[in-house]
Amino acid sequence: MAKIKLTKTELKAQRDALKQYTRFLPTLQLKKQQLQLEMRLCLDRIAENEKRESASRENLRSWIALFGDSAAADRVIHALSVDRVRTSLMNIAGVDVPVYEGVDFRVESYDLFREEPWLDDALDAVRGIVEFRAERDVIREQYDRIARELRVTTQRVNLFEKIKIPETKENIRLINIAIGDSDTSAVVRSKIVKKKLEEPAA
Repeated sequence: MAKIKLTKTELKAQRDALKQYTRFLPTLQLKKQQLQLEMRLCLDRIAENEKRESASRENLRSWIALFGDSAAADRVIHALSVDRVRTSLMNIAGVDVPVYEGVDFRVESYDLFREEPWLDDALDAVRGIVEFRAERDVIREQYDRIARELRVTTQRVNLFEKIKIPETKENIRLINIAIGDSDTSAVVRSKIVKKKLEEPAA
């Protein structure tokens, strides 16, 4: 703990600091709660996304055997590619996080009469799986950013609650004691001086 001056000026500074800490602490605690809630919501969204992807994969099971043919799998892989994952930014409790908007695909042109009849369905199925995964990656990025901000906010809350506020209260207590002692000793000195001044007159 840094050495403090035991003066009335320092007492005012410490009281002002305490007022500031106690004013900011509830805001930080609220932010911490909001971030914790958002992290739970991210985990819920990830679980929901995984559930939807799993259901989608289950629907594909009936004809997915076609991918066992490497030529068919190559045809799908070459016909479809991801151009970009679209996101926007949203502010959550002071943190900018990405929000999933969608995936832009590039589809190579192909002759409908020459390709296998299942190719369109296969491309749609692959698109769906890629979209689930892209969305999940964006939600994970949200979670990571919120988690980083939560760590910083928790450190600040702990700093205020466990160090700054108790330290400032202790400083105020020590300064009050020192000022009280100083005032008492000034009164005693003044009585002694007054008594000494009265003695010669007597």
